[in-house]
Amino acid sequence: MSDIEIRRATEADLPAIVAMLADDPLGATRESPDDLAPYVAAYTALAADPNQHLIVAAREGRTIGTLQLTVIPGLSRRGATRSIVEGVRVHREGRGSGLGTQLIEWAIAESRALGCGMVQLTSDATRVDAHRFYERLGFEASHLGFKLML
Repeated sequence: MSDIEIRRATEADLPAIVAMLADDPLGATRESPDDLAPYVAAYTALAADPNQHLIVAAREGRTIGTLQLTVIPGLSRRGATRSIVEGVRVHREGRGSGLGTQLIEWAIAESRALGCGMVQLTSDATRVDAHRFYERLGFEASHLGFKLML
């Protein structure tokens, strides 16, 4: 995996990122790879926020993985800063290659470097394979999550 470059995403990466977000049963119902306008607007906001880290993994110039790392200062846990990992995706051709592990390990190392005391993530209840993956990397299923769609 030494031929993988992990770097900040650019606007040029958006088509590949959105395609990966849409390339599973859940993403297929909520993503629109044919209309990049909302993703460009979201990217602009993310790029302007120093607490947002949208990254990609690239091999030979091709975007093959992505995740978003959000850093959140807080008051609880004695003023601890935490990070949240979202939108972890690996291109279908790279699944099972260790790239997902490399992305999560990058997120953990970056969180430490940014002074975070905890890394959090959520995973849809139906993504049982993803749950096993995160547990193998040391994450614990410690909370029950709730969402309210607006």
